[in-house]
Amino acid sequence: MGRLGIVVSDLVLSFMWVWAGVVVNILVHGVLGFSRSDTTGEIVRYAFSVISMFVFAFLQKLTKGGLYNPLTALASGVTGGFGSFIFTVVVRIPAEVIGSILAVKHVIHIFPEIGKGPRLNVAIHHGALTEGILTFFIVMISMGLTRKIPGSFFMKTWIASLAKLTLHILGSDLTGGCMNPAAVMGWAYARGEHITKEHLLVYWLGPVKATLLAVWFFNVVFKPLTEEQEKPKAKSE
Repeated sequence: MGRLGIVVSDLVLSFMWVWAGVVVNILVHGVLGFSRSDTTGEIVRYAFSVISMFVFAFLQKLTKGGLYNPLTALASGVTGGFGSFIFTVVVRIPAEVIGSILAVKHVIHIFPEIGKGPRLNVAIHHGALTEGILTFFIVMISMGLTRKIPGSFFMKTWIASLAKLTLHILGSDLTGGCMNPAAVMGWAYARGEHITKEHLLVYWLGPVKATLLAVWFFNVVFKPLTEEQEKPKAKSE
């Protein structure tokens, strides 16, 4: 798939990712009737979230690299060289942001009562540190699964999904546990808060710095796979 195809995939997947979260909430709290304070309802919502992550992992594989999270794209761009980095920052990340904004606008148009997206419930620097720490660990786990751990698509997706869900739960009461600046910006744009200090520091600067730190740390601690190591890994996929 060419670069144009990748950019279109990023935009579409970002749009779908926002909608997926909304659909899960509607299904759990609207169709199934669980209250937001019901523990069983939360467990059901988490189960649907894991299923959703499996679907998107399959779509990423189907599109041969389409992404919906700027942090994942940034990590990939940094490891791909200068040209890949520039393309990611200038084209791919804006496409993901646009896809998320369009999705939120569409959601609000159809379900105006659906909500206003994640909110910061702690001080700005506390929030930035929280999103940064969560991002650091999820990037480390993602890079480890991609480069170091052989195994099936199902097993890798299962590990990644549980890791994302666990980190999300840990940060949900503080920042929303988002680890996805594009999705957050979609909701912040709808509220007119996308250029506030709170939004930029907590949901962009903190996670971006953590992503760059995680990529650097991983490359320092773990040596890249050799061609001989890559071949058995590719066959196991």
